[in-house]
Amino acid sequence: MATSANLYAVNLDEIAQAIIAGGHQRTILVQGHMGTGKSSLLNMLSAELPKHVACYFDCTTKDLGDITIPDIMHMDDGSGFVRYLTNEELGAHHDKPIILMIDEFGKSNPAVKLALLRMMLERKIGSYTLHPDSIVFATTNLGAEGVGDLLPAHACNRLTVIESTKPTWEQWIEWGINNDVDPTVLGWCRNNDKAFADFRDVQDPEDNDYIFHPRSTRTAFVTPRSLEAASDWMKVRDQFNDKTLTSLLIGTIGGSAAGDMMAFARLADQLPSIDSIKSDPQSALVPTSAGAVMMVVYKVLSTLERDWVDQWMTYMLRLSKEAQGVFANGVRGKKYAKQAIVMQNSKFTKWAMDNNYLFTADK
Repeated sequence: MATSANLYAVNLDEIAQAIIAGGHQRTILVQGHMGTGKSSLLNMLSAELPKHVACYFDCTTKDLGDITIPDIMHMDDGSGFVRYLTNEELGAHHDKPIILMIDEFGKSNPAVKLALLRMMLERKIGSYTLHPDSIVFATTNLGAEGVGDLLPAHACNRLTVIESTKPTWEQWIEWGINNDVDPTVLGWCRNNDKAFADFRDVQDPEDNDYIFHPRSTRTAFVTPRSLEAASDWMKVRDQFNDKTLTSLLIGTIGGSAAGDMMAFARLADQLPSIDSIKSDPQSALVPTSAGAVMMVVYKVLSTLERDWVDQWMTYMLRLSKEAQGVFANGVRGKKYAKQAIVMQNSKFTKWAMDNNYLFTADK
């Protein structure tokens, strides 16, 4: 059911920009689906703020005694007092700006939640005050997932709670191209958009047997995190038989998705090798199925280098217009790591001019 929170849910890039803008004053608590990259926000922020010290605090492994401990101080006149030292992971001891990520805040025990509230509201803990440019943010799973994320009202009132979107298949494929995800997994995702559905839009868990659902007992299912894990197994599939690979995938993304991904993986036998495209683009094998063609495109987007862009452009002209458009849109992605080497190629430039109609929808 739609609420104001999920109707206005935003992606991780947008959340990162909000944290950069106001995270030194206000703590954003990012709520989102499991396995959708919330923890990657720390790396994203570190890349944008290289002079800050990145600090990661995992609430699920902490008890109250892991937050602060007493340190007895003695004065010259015989009197004394207790000073509280904090956990190194909180980063409060750094005499410089930090980025503190308080991960899995909703799963922490009540005493840990209480102990962290002053840090999240006032940027103070124990005897320490953070550098004024320090940034603090937190993450947690959606309460509706039923995996133990509990947020009392008085804690939420100290925070700005925002929901992160679950990525679409297009967004995840764009990420996967730049992060060495196996092209078989990318091709499968293109054909199975239901793997990225929101469980709140699925009334009966059996209507979508790919994803997590709180009313289902399945323990393996598709998330962006488990898809990346499936990719790792697909990359080494030549080292064991299909039965073993199927078993590994079942334990990673669930039985239904594993069976479908194995069927899709058999299309890999139709794929031309990159070496054949480099050496003889006019004669290299062109797959007969649309799914296999897309796997070729995703593989090339991930591996393309300057010295064989010409050969790829020659081969690409033998593919369907749809496949050509998928390649071009991949190149135009804001985060595509190899964009410059393609955009500077004369054959690609000519192709783009000749096929400008493919992008009229963007105008």
